Amino acid sequence: MLIIKNGLVHDAVNREPYIADIFVKDGKIAEIKAKGGIEETAVNTAAAFNDEAEVIDAAGLNVYPGLVDAHSHLGLDGYAIGFESQDYNEMNDIVTPQLRAIDGFYPQDETVKLAREGGVTCVGTGSGSSNVLGGMFMAVKTYGHRVDDMVVKFPVAMKCAFGENPKRCYKDKGNYSRMTTAFRLRDMLRRAVEYDIKLQGAAEDDSKLPPYDAKLEALLPVVRGELPLKAHAHRADDIFTAIRIAKEFGVGLTIEHCTDGALIADDLAKEGFPVAVGPSFGHATKYELRNKSFTTPGILAKAGCQVSIITDAPVIPQQYLSLCAGLAVKSGMDEFAALQAITINPAKHLTIDKRVGSIEVGKDADFAISDGNIMNSESIVKYTVIDGKIVFNA
Repeated sequence: MLIIKNGLVHDAVNREPYIADIFVKDGKIAEIKAKGGIEETAVNTAAAFNDEAEVIDAAGLNVYPGLVDAHSHLGLDGYAIGFESQDYNEMNDIVTPQLRAIDGFYPQDETVKLAREGGVTCVGTGSGSSNVLGGMFMAVKTYGHRVDDMVVKFPVAMKCAFGENPKRCYKDKGNYSRMTTAFRLRDMLRRAVEYDIKLQGAAEDDSKLPPYDAKLEALLPVVRGELPLKAHAHRADDIFTAIRIAKEFGVGLTIEHCTDGALIADDLAKEGFPVAVGPSFGHATKYELRNKSFTTPGILAKAGCQVSIITDAPVIPQQYLSLCAGLAVKSGMDEFAALQAITINPAKHLTIDKRVGSIEVGKDADFAISDGNIMNSESIVKYTVIDGKIVFNA
């Protein structure tokens, strides 16, 4: 059991923060006793807490939900430089939907430790963007020694990519243009639809089953509407191609990076697909990044989009997720919208918002506790709590 006392709670649900005591039991938020301004949320469990409960005196501190990043490569692209630490792209095949992030994640990597020290408690992580289809993403906590025990949800999405990366990585292997990239994705989705029809047609007659195909099996949840495409798309035309293909096949979609999002904000708001913006720090190292800006998340949010701010770690180190939100605020984004963009919105983006992303009774007891505004570069994360356990104490 854990009690967090007297902290200024930013729950990512109510715009205004409030002083409260938070009671944690069995890794979940059991009760929130507000001390004015917000009606108490209680399930009458406070009396069950005795002298054995661990206590964090958060007076003068800010209590946030554990931060969530909707798009990174944490645990698959390691801290050490070199081939041996890189497991986020399979460069021998342009179409690899059968690959699973869970099989490449290294919990002992230094970057995982640094992430939780920055208050990041959950990330969506998986394959990179070299391939038209890269594999299955997962949502994972940033504390533990065995990935099987850290997973929040697997899979959460099927990675696909548009634009410069598939062109560059496979230009000498039959993928020279954006048109070919789009064709390859359409072709695999169509084949998966046909594969599914044959499976259903076989019913219980094994003699009628089509030959097993690992790639098409991996795409079945996508074409059945159970798993969204997670579309790497920077440029406006690539974003619209992703939307066009998703509509053609009636599949789910999230838009990743969305660098040109400010140019098409009204269109994206009408389409309604979740958008994850970033990494926005650094030079435009590719032509398709020339419009990258920290103004983009705010413009999209004001237009009515569900916006997540992402690091694409290790492009931006995972522990600086909160600073990316701060830079978005500095560039005009509403501060509460920016907080939601690193908490509840990415949780929704990853379809894990019933467990993480806000401070509410019944959710996982994940917290980032700082000595000031967590989006301010001068603030320090004092405690990180995951599943009710203090995993970092500055």
